[in-house]
Amino acid sequence: MLFQYIGWRGMFMIGVLPALLVFYIRRSVPESPSWRPAAAAGGTIAVLKSHWRLGIYAVLLMTAFNFFSHGTQDLYPTFLQGQHGMSADEVGLIAVIYNIGAIIGGVAFGSLSERFGRRRTIILAAVLSLFVLPLWAFSTTLVWLAIGAFFMQVMVQGAWGVVPVHLNELSPDDARGTFPGFTYQVGNLIASVNATLQAAIAVHYGNDYGFALALVAGTVAVAIAILAAVGIEAKGIKFGEISQLPVGNRR
Repeated sequence: MLFQYIGWRGMFMIGVLPALLVFYIRRSVPESPSWRPAAAAGGTIAVLKSHWRLGIYAVLLMTAFNFFSHGTQDLYPTFLQGQHGMSADEVGLIAVIYNIGAIIGGVAFGSLSERFGRRRTIILAAVLSLFVLPLWAFSTTLVWLAIGAFFMQVMVQGAWGVVPVHLNELSPDDARGTFPGFTYQVGNLIASVNATLQAAIAVHYGNDYGFALALVAGTVAVAIAILAAVGIEAKGIKFGEISQLPVGNRR
């Protein structure tokens, strides 16, 4: 555990290091061939105006997804320490365990989406998280909390494992650089209220962080399943060949 030796500032600087790869990418990695014909299609506002319905849907989906991720991670250490009296080492151990689950879930469900489709896989992960939720939020021992946290992140990041390809496949060709980043970040901005929201709920219910975590995570899991079910899918689309998804494409 490096935190006790280098503090949060040191951990922050370690987290910054991968960002330096942007200099290598900018200098050495060529543009995607599918981007070149559709480049310079207009500014961000023009792009969003021409695809506003899809944009609203993507923002709603990304808002729910970011609540799903942050809602199961941001205050979980606080929950473990404040409500269960765990030490920093115990909290760190559980964090390592659930991050291993996140890696497994992202890879596994991302791969499954190639066979079963993007939306079905997202719905599966979101629904399965509801079955894990009681173990994750309401267990009373370190072992069961660790098991619940592991499987919750398998499902949460399993759903997230589909997002990069799904969002890019949904993006119109003339906005494939702008659309995913903009809609994701707007959703992330809206979901940035998560920690404050969950803390307020917990305080209102007598510092019951387990209830606050479960309420938010359960609500957005249902929202994600519904949004994925009513949305569109473009699995297998060939970039650069069509400019916009047909409205009725609901595989």
